[in-house]
Amino acid sequence: MTLALYRYSLPLRQPLSFKGHRLTHRRGLLVSINAQWGEIAPLPGFSLETLAEAEAESLACLMALERGEKRTPTLPSVQFGFDCAQYRWPTSFPVPFTPYPLLQGAPLELMDALDSIVAGWGAAPPLRLKLKVARYSAEDELALITRLALRLPAVKLILDANGGWSRDEAQRFCQRLPLEQIDYLEEPCADFTDSIAVAEATGVNIALDETLSRGVDWPHHPGIAALVIKPTLIGAFSTCEALIHRAMENDLRVVLSSSFESDLGLGLLARLNSEWAPNEPPGLDTGHWLTERVTTAMGDVITDSLRCLYRVPEP
Repeated sequence: MTLALYRYSLPLRQPLSFKGHRLTHRRGLLVSINAQWGEIAPLPGFSLETLAEAEAESLACLMALERGEKRTPTLPSVQFGFDCAQYRWPTSFPVPFTPYPLLQGAPLELMDALDSIVAGWGAAPPLRLKLKVARYSAEDELALITRLALRLPAVKLILDANGGWSRDEAQRFCQRLPLEQIDYLEEPCADFTDSIAVAEATGVNIALDETLSRGVDWPHHPGIAALVIKPTLIGAFSTCEALIHRAMENDLRVVLSSSFESDLGLGLLARLNSEWAPNEPPGLDTGHWLTERVTTAMGDVITDSLRCLYRVPEP
């Protein structure tokens, strides 16, 4: 048996803030079990565990494997990484959907850059476009949404509030949206009942995201259009698959989404998307925020650029 654990630190193109955590680098772990890889990368502000906690549990699980024991991880990011490293992947995959673009930044700056953004798509603009909201003034965000709706009338907009509004704030915002162009709004409020109230009051379709990663119990409601599944935050494959089964039972869309993983993690998520949500474009457009890679163009992990924390057998 070969086992290894490496730590990576990848610079971001510009600092990003996640619920009070300002990041200049994305840090995480890569685990290898019998030459098959997984990624363990808790996202500050969203994951319940820290990277230090994930590292400690990863080392304990690898040491147990070395002794011939089986130890099941308990932390979501570790569960996901170990499941990837031990999964029996299919030998072939369908051609994956292109992830829909993610726009993140100050609305006025995005409006100034809109011409160049649209030009970069050429003659084939995306069918969907995701925009982070509940971060700047409502007036500026609504102005950007109006500009996008006018400039890209055939594009459906996905809005993601990450639970950043109160019920009243969300309702006021949604009442001014061009609903015919809004695909859905992810987690308008931190409280599930507030988000449902917003859907009922305004007619906006909502998607569940943080509700799933927190493991909060939620009843089905006609205002829910989709489940956004982030395996790094949710954890074990079995937990993700249970959510997918529930979505199928309730005729909900499943969108597989990233948590700013490295290129290795994004590749693993793309492969899972081919199995779990083959008819839905994934939310994996986060790789361009990183200035460096952990794999070569052929997909081999560049271990020389990583810090080795554990390896069996020793070289």
